[in-house]
Amino acid sequence: MHRGRSLAVAVFVGGMSAQALVIVPTFDSSITSDPNAATIESTINTAIQFYQARFSDPITVTVEFQEITTAGLFGHSSWWYYNISYSQYLTALQQDSATSNDTVALANLSSGTGNPVTGTSTMRVKTANLRAVGITGLNSGISGGYDGVIGLHTSELNLSRVSINPSKGDLLATVEHELDEVLGLGSALDENVTNPFPEDLFRYNSTGSHTFTTNGDNAYFSIDGTNFPARFNQIAGEDYGDWWVAGAHVPQVQDAFATDGATPNPKTELIALDVIGYNLLPVPQPAISSISLSGTQLVLNGTNGLASATYYVLTSTNLALPLLQWTTVATNSLGTNGNFTFTIPNVVNPDEAKRFFALQLQL
Repeated sequence: MHRGRSLAVAVFVGGMSAQALVIVPTFDSSITSDPNAATIESTINTAIQFYQARFSDPITVTVEFQEITTAGLFGHSSWWYYNISYSQYLTALQQDSATSNDTVALANLSSGTGNPVTGTSTMRVKTANLRAVGITGLNSGISGGYDGVIGLHTSELNLSRVSINPSKGDLLATVEHELDEVLGLGSALDENVTNPFPEDLFRYNSTGSHTFTTNGDNAYFSIDGTNFPARFNQIAGEDYGDWWVAGAHVPQVQDAFATDGATPNPKTELIALDVIGYNLLPVPQPAISSISLSGTQLVLNGTNGLASATYYVLTSTNLALPLLQWTTVATNSLGTNGNFTFTIPNVVNPDEAKRFFALQLQL
């Protein structure tokens, strides 16, 4: 036995409530007949399982997936919406409030009959989003009754993250981007109308005032008008509900233009879905069930990780060192049940007095 070996598990808070959100995929023949159908469907299901693990809304969302060949597009989505009054939507949001994000966001929305960004009394809300806030009976008019249809340009995408071609986009992030829009994200600015979509309610300029202009670059997503986790795209011809990508930027799922070779995961997008009516769950607290050593190889087994999420194993001989300075020695995407195994070769040195390990969720 090696002396002084220890394991530290870090960067997790809270627990996981019972899963309630259900997203039901239907695969068009353009996908099922693809030679890579199994991989494509697996990646789509991974994205779905991630959203099901993060939101507790007791609703079922139906989505049809198909392949497209449109030049210049990694993906697109279509969906169905209804016009309802701002006051009805606001009341539904208030009754559905479940997180600290909701509390902050609601405190910064006007309580009158006119919405705070354009002043109109009418909202456009997608069918999945309506059910998320408890408004029922308004069904989709899309053929087949789907809440949304998502097209994927699979030939332009890395179909999994096992092997990444730096000149291609990421299928997982593309699916997540389009799912966000079926669930409710998007802007009425895309259609040049003044009845906003829910995401528009959280469109601020840098001085903390609501804005609905497409001039310049002063438009940010914010739930309080003070903190700005993302800047909105202001480039005509691209979705105004997506994120700004001009110049140097860290790739995000909802970027207006995807970055080839990048593998972003939802972060700000989860907050946006939370405040438009979905109930975001805390990240689950994982548990290490067993640790074994074999020569210089370390094997970690555990349970209760975030389903379908990606985790890193970090290591350092100095426990006091900031995690950013620890060394990444393994990466693994978890299964649907949150169980995990990391097999890390050549990481144990018998001559070291101590070595510490940390498990970190990729955000």
